[in-house]
Amino acid sequence: MSNHPPSVYQEGYAKAREVDPVTADNYIRHTWFGDVELDPVMDELAELPRTDMSRYITAGINRNAEVLRDAPRSLRDFFEGIEDPPVWVDHASFKPGIRAFHNNAVQILASFVAGVLIEGFATTIGKSFFMTGRVMDKGSRRLRQNNRHQVEIFHPQGLQRESDGWKLSVRIRFVHAQVRRLLQTSGEWDVNTWGVPISAANLGYAIACFSARTLVHSTALGARYSPEQHEGYCAVWRYVGNLMGIPESILYTTEQEALHMYKIGILCEPEPEVESVIMTNALINSAPLVAGISEPTERRALVNNVIYPISRSLVGFDLADKLSFPAYTKFKVQKIAYLYRLDTRLKRNFPRLFKGKSTMDQLFEASWYGSDGLTYNLPDHHEEERSSSW
Repeated sequence: MSNHPPSVYQEGYAKAREVDPVTADNYIRHTWFGDVELDPVMDELAELPRTDMSRYITAGINRNAEVLRDAPRSLRDFFEGIEDPPVWVDHASFKPGIRAFHNNAVQILASFVAGVLIEGFATTIGKSFFMTGRVMDKGSRRLRQNNRHQVEIFHPQGLQRESDGWKLSVRIRFVHAQVRRLLQTSGEWDVNTWGVPISAANLGYAIACFSARTLVHSTALGARYSPEQHEGYCAVWRYVGNLMGIPESILYTTEQEALHMYKIGILCEPEPEVESVIMTNALINSAPLVAGISEPTERRALVNNVIYPISRSLVGFDLADKLSFPAYTKFKVQKIAYLYRLDTRLKRNFPRLFKGKSTMDQLFEASWYGSDGLTYNLPDHHEEERSSSW
């Protein structure tokens, strides 16, 4: 690992070192590699027919020993290595976090779409996803998959070995490793300029956002958490990060570490480029489709009058401007955010008075359960339109 940054990180890295040189150095080191355990396995699996690759990965995730025994030794060793959780995993500690999710699910999922994913795709990881075309062509599918993953990991016992939360987390790890390999061999990715695609640094930053930044944003939208729920929520995501292949050298241990990782990571990252602008705006405009809102006038009204202003209130005017979000006065943004929080409080305190659901509730609740029949197939080309179905 090298402390020398990829070229796009040079300016931000210098600024980050003025704040915390140790964390900044660690972040930059992790831009040079992805998943040290799985990436070599994927290189070997690339020699197999696609049907065999899919069959063996499915067998490993589903513990089908009869099929898996015919798989390459490297893949069998990989699954054996992740069979048991690390010693620091305490499933009992997840319980307050699970309660926190179910008590505040609408605000959490709203903050994910309007805040956390925006902050994530504003980094160089946005370039990786842009080059695949996955979000551009199937943005609503991406949102459904994100939200379905959250529902599963925050299901009671959802991170036990046989549960869907565990399986979907490992599936994400395989998808990232495959996309990383495809981009690196495409001839279109310059490692010296951007670092490794979907790098360990990208993912360490992302998991910090998924955990601690979600708590910040959802609280701003009216969610309420106890100190134990803060800890439990971050404990869930920490284990998910482990399952997703994030090395412990950049995987937070506490909520405070996650917030600091976000702070230093965003300093290290370059200014958002055109890929991030396109990706973040595509995500926001795809959100109504998740709830089946496709009529153009209604969709535009929801995006422009609710989602964009909420997003501005969460990620801040500076980042929103860099991402070319529509301009709103600070008063309008504050007013819409206040009305959303008021709506949340009224429904919590007077549930019998509100038998229906608001548009935002419908939008983000509907996206929880969207299931398009997830499989363990992987892409076989870095461009979505040229890849087999997955």
